[in-house]
Amino acid sequence: MKWKPQEEKNPLPYSPFKASTVPRPIGWLSSIDEDGRENIAPYSQWQNLTFDPPRVMFSANQYPDGRRKDTVLNAEKTGWFVWNMATYALHEEVNKSAMALEHDDSEWDRLDVTKEYADNLRIPMVKESPVKFECRYLSTHRLPGNSDVGSVDIVFAQVETIHIDDDYITDGKLDILKAKPIARMGYFDYTVVTERFEMRVPGADAAAQAGLGGDA
Repeated sequence: MKWKPQEEKNPLPYSPFKASTVPRPIGWLSSIDEDGRENIAPYSQWQNLTFDPPRVMFSANQYPDGRRKDTVLNAEKTGWFVWNMATYALHEEVNKSAMALEHDDSEWDRLDVTKEYADNLRIPMVKESPVKFECRYLSTHRLPGNSDVGSVDIVFAQVETIHIDDDYITDGKLDILKAKPIARMGYFDYTVVTERFEMRVPGADAAAQAGLGGDA
């Protein structure tokens, strides 16, 4: 098949677009507003941008009525948010935190997790999550869509503090197979990291090998 999404009706009963760019890391992001009200929500458009310094991004579509997501507004107003690694052990809590609630109703009150607080700003973090990033807000880039819900905020931030549970460090490396992070696929589908394989780029020099291998 061939489909021009700006010109033609989708020929399939379900959209293949989001089901093709997979798996997508989950940004399980906690934040507070200016009054200290606590928020946590998952975003499936999350990614690192660069490593020197470590910078990240996430994007958040607007609600159908044009309202912007609380996480975006909180990051803009307070200057901080936290990324919590979403793992298979926590997948039910991640899912519950995706519920659309009123602004005064905190997702944290519905989660079976333990709170601990970030160093740079008193933002709650998920203690059971093996890795957390304290992210300092840099900027927002807004892209208008064909509808209110299609319009998106792309938020850029710099990672200032990284928290890692020592139980998930093996031989100096983050033990991803032990952490079992989950990732977003298409439709209602998710996946979990339980396997890995190694590839080395042929002909890469020592500096490239060190960079690709994650040498400090």
